[in-house]
Amino acid sequence: MNTLDKARVLGDAGKYDVCGGEICKPPEITEGLNNLPGIIKTKTEAGHFCSLLKTLQTNACKHDCKYCANRAGGSCQKKIASFEPEELSGLFNVLVKKRIVTGLFLSSGIAGEPDAAAEKMLRTVRLVRHKYKFKGYIHFKVLPGMSYELVKEASALASRLSINVEAPSKARLSELSSVKELQSDILKRQSWIKKLSPPSGQTTQIIVGANGESDLEILRMSKWEYDNMNLRRCYYSAFSPVKGTPLENHEKQPQSRANRLYNTDWLLRVYKYDFHLVREVMNEEMLPNKDPKLAIAENTFTEPLNVSDASFEELIRVPGIGLKTAEKIIQMRESKAVKAETLRQCGVVMKRASPFIKVSGEKQIRLMAFA
Repeated sequence: MNTLDKARVLGDAGKYDVCGGEICKPPEITEGLNNLPGIIKTKTEAGHFCSLLKTLQTNACKHDCKYCANRAGGSCQKKIASFEPEELSGLFNVLVKKRIVTGLFLSSGIAGEPDAAAEKMLRTVRLVRHKYKFKGYIHFKVLPGMSYELVKEASALASRLSINVEAPSKARLSELSSVKELQSDILKRQSWIKKLSPPSGQTTQIIVGANGESDLEILRMSKWEYDNMNLRRCYYSAFSPVKGTPLENHEKQPQSRANRLYNTDWLLRVYKYDFHLVREVMNEEMLPNKDPKLAIAENTFTEPLNVSDASFEELIRVPGIGLKTAEKIIQMRESKAVKAETLRQCGVVMKRASPFIKVSGEKQIRLMAFA
């Protein structure tokens, strides 16, 4: 198997790690290559787009995770491939020079001892940094069971580290894997990463709906992660059954469920909503099938908000008003009268906001009153 064949196999095998990006179709880098799986476009914290080579070092793995296509002992039809560090670093350098990618997202299966797999990943990253003088973004996936010294080296070489909790509790994880233990394999390494403080911090991932867990369980776990591990982001991966795995007959989870978790995560993390506001709109520990900000507004607003004197904290509770829009409203009303048109100019989505606000002392009396 040549390097590009490996890139196709291992790029495709790495698709199960979510990092907020979408698949790209890059230009050809060699004759006959129409698409290279694993190249994704993602958004940085500064709001810029970048393209990452997202790949595994190897898809050989001894772990028995019930949801994973790369699991050991499964009947999944897959090609086993492994990059040598020189091979993968060289491919990455070609992609960087041709301006196809601007960063690397590196993970791996664990075929033998975790440190042996991690050392191979680190050799790749060392070559990228030292031989090819790459100074850009590298996301390094810490492996369960990896030693502190190797995590420390990864923190010094990479921009961001992550290790996936996958499930919202110890019991849930043990149902999905007989090999991984939440406290000793995952949380211990997250605490190391927190202490080492890589430049772009750490993230994690939770699989949504693999084993009957509720939205409340998932959000409690992600909140605990944010509060205790200095987490930058929690990613929510909607479960999709893979043929040949023990969960192949489990129900596929809609992406809309993961999206509602992302929206709620944003409200808790960025808008600083109290957790009880989310809990109150749940039905049997599940989020309602609508925008959570709208559901919370419908549950908490007893009367329309007077935009002319509302505080920043009150304004951002209104659907259709975001953080920057709320700031613009407060600045605008110092010199102008608050009217529907000036609110639109500030960025308010009036169709969403109108049921919850008063404009010029008047509240909406019909759906399109301020349209």
